[in-house]
Amino acid sequence: MSVPALARMAVGVVVERHKAQSPWIDFTWAPVSVLCGVPETSPWTMLSADGEVATFYAGAAEIELHRTETSHYRDNLASRAPGLWVALRPTGGEMPYELFGVTADPAEGESWTQSGHDLVEVVRMPEPVQAWVAAFVAEHHVEHPFQKRQRDRADPEALARRSPMQRERE
Repeated sequence: MSVPALARMAVGVVVERHKAQSPWIDFTWAPVSVLCGVPETSPWTMLSADGEVATFYAGAAEIELHRTETSHYRDNLASRAPGLWVALRPTGGEMPYELFGVTADPAEGESWTQSGHDLVEVVRMPEPVQAWVAAFVAEHHVEHPFQKRQRDRADPEALARRSPMQRERE
């Protein structure tokens, strides 16, 4: 069961296609920016082309914020360059990727890399998104003090080796 998001923001994603310098692939793809809001453009519309580089509007996504992840958002905002993680999933079709998601949570972004098939890149977080995330953190973050667990005392007799004679008596 997943926890419902408390806040959502629609964004658009821009990706670049570069001519590859490789005999095995023709192009490399990478997310390059996130737009605040969703433009009235169809997904995979070419925005510009300049020789070996082409820029595409990949489509719309929704950033979701959850109050249980505010410490991750806070750490992201405190970094030198707050970022958004953008994941593209291979399709095998005419456009080789589909937009899987965008997140401000570094832990979620890292988890998207686990499959090994998705293309996950960090792009700069736009200022309006930074302000929105900061406001969410200010409203919902609850600092939890560190609680060191107390370990149970080990029973040295339970850990001792027993000879075969002792095992037979039990």
